[in-house]
Amino acid sequence: VQLVESGGGLVQAGGSLRLSCAASGRTFRSYAAAWFREVPGKEREFVSGMPRDGMSEYYTDSVRGRFTISRDDAKTTVFLQMNSLKPEDTAVYYCAAGILGLSISRNPVEYQFWGQGTQVAVSS
Repeated sequence: VQLVESGGGLVQAGGSLRLSCAASGRTFRSYAAAWFREVPGKEREFVSGMPRDGMSEYYTDSVRGRFTISRDDAKTTVFLQMNSLKPEDTAVYYCAAGILGLSISRNPVEYQFWGQGTQVAVSS
């Protein structure tokens, strides 16, 4: 499956962005979906994830209550709605898909497919 992200950009603190991850070749019905982010000099960090049945959502503590993961009815696109953005949310955001049964993983090595990344910059 190929993943293509879009929706990044520059926003002021307190603003919102919506990231999209479009899958081609297969749908997210077959894969757990997750968003990770990375800043220079740091490890890639889990942000949010959803198992392939779409029945639950997982978030890292720093974004819970501000970010929401979802997917469309056709299960070909996963979204990350980001509200109340903070400067510390600045990073390159990556979409990932993995064969993980009905669970997700917070470990990036568990995901087989990755998008190219989209830059999110939040100014103070």
